[in-house]
Amino acid sequence: MKTAIYGGSFNPPHLGHVKAAATVRELLEPDRLLIIPTNIPPHKELAQGSPGPEQRMELCRLAFGDIPGAELSDMEIKREGRSYSADTVSILRRDYPEDELYLVIGSDMFLSFCHWYKFQYLLDNCVLTVLSREEDDRRELEQFKAELEEKYSAKVLLLSHEPLPMSSEDVRDRLRLGLGSELLPEAVYGEIIRRRYYEAEPELTWLRRQVIPMLSSERIAHTAGCEHEAVQLAKLWGEDPEKAAVAGILHDSTKNLSYEEQLILCDKYGIILDNAQRENPKLLHAITGAALAKDLFGVSEEISQAIRWHTTGKPDMSTLEKIIYLADYIEPTRDFEGVEQLRELAHEDLDKALALGLEMSLEELRRQNVEPHKDTVEACLWYNSRQ
Repeated sequence: MKTAIYGGSFNPPHLGHVKAAATVRELLEPDRLLIIPTNIPPHKELAQGSPGPEQRMELCRLAFGDIPGAELSDMEIKREGRSYSADTVSILRRDYPEDELYLVIGSDMFLSFCHWYKFQYLLDNCVLTVLSREEDDRRELEQFKAELEEKYSAKVLLLSHEPLPMSSEDVRDRLRLGLGSELLPEAVYGEIIRRRYYEAEPELTWLRRQVIPMLSSERIAHTAGCEHEAVQLAKLWGEDPEKAAVAGILHDSTKNLSYEEQLILCDKYGIILDNAQRENPKLLHAITGAALAKDLFGVSEEISQAIRWHTTGKPDMSTLEKIIYLADYIEPTRDFEGVEQLRELAHEDLDKALALGLEMSLEELRRQNVEPHKDTVEACLWYNSRQ
């Protein structure tokens, strides 16, 4: 049997890694393709702030799961110390004594292979499988291949492979800037954002794509308007526009759920509702949406709370909470008596706008014969008392 060994720190596993594994699968046709994340790379330290070994294993499971015949191995993760390929091959030689082992490396590592730990042992026990690029000096690769074959009786196989122009370091740098979704498998990027590995910030275009399936067509337009208005208010009132955008995108993510589905989320997230909230299902989406945003998208407590209070309001709200409350109320698709006055006031005095918005909300509830939640009443009294 052919067993191909594809190892690396995979920190994180990006589309370049996946393409390389697919090339090995297609051109080598191994019976077994082992994906082996390292514990500690032998030639460098893991980047500061990297997720732990088990977390990288999970990212690899998400990245390589669709490649036929690929098997994820934790053998290096479980070993203490640095992850030397010679130690790994020794174990595989013991476990699969009849297999032909193919050690997959890049062309850059190939040319420095004689500096590897126990490189002669690797040459004695593996077919060195080199992913060579079109841009590589083919003559140099062929010459080094011939030297290894002559001097060490090595078996060397050159596989033509055009890598994607990216590195894990580049990906990590982009993630910190709220970029990079196009460089990672979708599931990997989602998990990184959810756990906020690498200090990642969500790419807003990606975040919008995740939310759209949760919304009705009318709600999509409202959400886009809320995001736009939140960003404008954030710029005006000294708040972070990125935080405002994220809260605006996510604020109604559970709005379309049924009452029963809302209760399921409450149970999942340990949310205890008061009687008024149970009797008025329209209040639940802000509460469940805040919890969902933290769970699925890893938002901060600050953003989660802005989502939490965007329906009822509360006394003494943070600037971001005020912005999301008002953006939800006055975004461009809103059309009701008094909205223009509220829009103008929101750009002149945030607290006065909030007081007026709360009064208007209470008046609308009275017209509908709906009992307002105590949080709205208390918020209205609090802000009016400070005018």
